[in-house]
Amino acid sequence: MDLPGLSPLSISAHASNENTAAIKAEPCSSEDQAHIPAHLSHNPSNNLKRSDPFKFGSRYLEEGDNVYEFNAWDHVTPDDAYYAYAEAQYASQRENPVSDFDKHRFNSEPEKWWNKFYSNNTSNFFKNRKWLHQEFPILSELTRKGAGKARIFEVGAGAGNTAFPILASNKNEDLIIYACDFSGKAVELIRGHEAYDERRIRAEVWDIAANEPPLGVEEGSIDVVLLIFIFSALSPTQWDAAVKSAWRLLKPGGEVCFRDYGRGDLTQVRFKKGRLLEDSFYIRGDGTRVYFFKEEELRSIWNGGCGMKEGGADEIASIGDTKEGGTRDLRLKVSRPAFDIISLGVDRRMLVNRQKQLKMYRCWIQGRFKKPITNAGLEQGSKPL
Repeated sequence: MDLPGLSPLSISAHASNENTAAIKAEPCSSEDQAHIPAHLSHNPSNNLKRSDPFKFGSRYLEEGDNVYEFNAWDHVTPDDAYYAYAEAQYASQRENPVSDFDKHRFNSEPEKWWNKFYSNNTSNFFKNRKWLHQEFPILSELTRKGAGKARIFEVGAGAGNTAFPILASNKNEDLIIYACDFSGKAVELIRGHEAYDERRIRAEVWDIAANEPPLGVEEGSIDVVLLIFIFSALSPTQWDAAVKSAWRLLKPGGEVCFRDYGRGDLTQVRFKKGRLLEDSFYIRGDGTRVYFFKEEELRSIWNGGCGMKEGGADEIASIGDTKEGGTRDLRLKVSRPAFDIISLGVDRRMLVNRQKQLKMYRCWIQGRFKKPITNAGLEQGSKPL
């Protein structure tokens, strides 16, 4: 069900064409350019977008600004039209969820769909994440010359677009990166990369929801676990196992660097009929899964809140029928280890199609979670991990 007058792919601006389309950037003198803030400058010598890596969060949309002057604005709250359109989309998604047959098909073998994805999309499909050091300064600390023995463990390494940029900027001779993915095809892509060197990077097939670390990795030996757009690919029933796996891998004082999709992101709103697996959890057209998080939800997940444990093999969706014809939750409540939350926040961005004068609202969540130096983060009565 689409909201009348609104595009299903993006939300059109409400400013009149007379007030926006006719506005053009006038040439500025060098003197004028000197007084223009870098985040609003079109001059290549004074434009934050020319920095490498580009600094996020620096372009604020203020009263009087022409929204169509730039391709993106930071920290923009969606307007009422977008929220109305989103609610209409959510209602349609709930009315037309994935069938029980497809729930089983997509949830029973998620690695199958990721193998197909990486068979169709090689490393050239992805952009290297050059912003990682800026967003997660601990990576700069571990990769500086003379930093000493350091171990970085990336979960869901994909084609290596996180691991290889870190490796390229590394000056620490004692650094090793573990790049793991539960897709064997993804691991093949990493091992076939020209920069792959097992003295510096080791790729293995591994599932973060598994009970044991991958071969060759000792528990409590990792300085940083990277979870970049990977937690959202897990079923909610796997979150507990994933958090425990990260805890097992990390040294006391080690960190999880996290970035993923936030609730209300345009990609969530865009989903059509037959894509909703359960609340905020969807199946993409290529068969891969994606969840959209709330900030408070992640705070609970990583700070020791109660999670849900999967039942038997036949309880893929964790829902069973009742005699009355309804459903009941078959999942068991379990406690998670409690990480210290160093930072956790929502990153909102408005992307702009200047030619069509469309606004597109993106939402991500980013955080850093630290394993306590002592076992204080374990629930009282819990067994050591």
